[in-house]
Amino acid sequence: MGTAVAARQVLRWTVRTAASSLLSPLQLGRCHLQPQCVGCGLFCSSTSLSTLQPTQHSYRLSHVSEKKATELSLQALVDLGFTDTQAEQIYEAVSKVRGGSAAKHALSTLTALFLLGLSPSSVLKLLQKCPQLYTVKESQIQQRIDNLRKLGLVEGSLQRVVAHYPQILTVPMKTVNRMVAFLREKCLFTVQQVTDILRDSPAIVLEDLGQVEYKFQYVYFRMGVKQAEMVKSRLFRFTLDEVRRRHCFLERRGLYQTPDKKGQTIIANPKLDSILNVDQDIFLTAVAKASAEEYEVFQRLIAREWQEPGKQYGTIEADSDDYEEEEEDEEDVETGGKAGYRKRRKK
Repeated sequence: MGTAVAARQVLRWTVRTAASSLLSPLQLGRCHLQPQCVGCGLFCSSTSLSTLQPTQHSYRLSHVSEKKATELSLQALVDLGFTDTQAEQIYEAVSKVRGGSAAKHALSTLTALFLLGLSPSSVLKLLQKCPQLYTVKESQIQQRIDNLRKLGLVEGSLQRVVAHYPQILTVPMKTVNRMVAFLREKCLFTVQQVTDILRDSPAIVLEDLGQVEYKFQYVYFRMGVKQAEMVKSRLFRFTLDEVRRRHCFLERRGLYQTPDKKGQTIIANPKLDSILNVDQDIFLTAVAKASAEEYEVFQRLIAREWQEPGKQYGTIEADSDDYEEEEEDEEDVETGGKAGYRKRRKK
């Protein structure tokens, strides 16, 4: 539905631009009139393009400054569906982007975003969040969108991810696929779990692999939380320090216990979701049973501890030994029948 509407919008833009070019020389150069995407090319006839060429020639000769044919115009943005105010905002934003490639790729970039099914207001919002998109080629954007679809982000989820985190379209496919392979092979998340992580925590694609692995290991070994619960709690939206502070606070108050190698504890640990996905007041009153003053003092003390040599990385190595002693054929239900994650020993 969204793609069809976008295609009609691009067709309307093409027809309007072609008609107005015959009446006024103050229009875009040829590359503005030729849609950059495959969908737009289907609606553009060779006759209309050949008819426009004399006008384009007059336009170039009439400008002493000899502006590039790829330069944006307010009229082109209005023809795409933006209001006058929105067109001015985009035009001004493009002029502020350095490097010279923004004006060159802006129209084709906008076209690709429209074909994704986004409205003009949505496109404007995500471009305000991520001006770097102006400099990305339309072909690259389309390849990255197609790659996200292959990774399981279906229509609806894909649009929400792009609207929430447009930076994901500036990340090379190789980088995204490397993170996906890492989550699958090193952390043993299932295919569907990796898709859920990309949908709920898309910023993970730009994180350092070592930091992601350590965060996973901390929650898996120190907290005894399996992959399914990590995904449900949207673990990768939070920094490692946020996770550690709340976990250590509960642990020192006797409200959290690291499970033994059989996954058992003497007390009932609170769920990861109730630890992370609540604001500080609710965490303190409902989970930690503590005051804000107590937590403030604890944070100062723990920050001082972590600055000591050998304290930055906690005690994962010691706790992980129990898991390494498990039998190799033991299966973990949480990881879809595969053996549970085991930290490799350093050689």
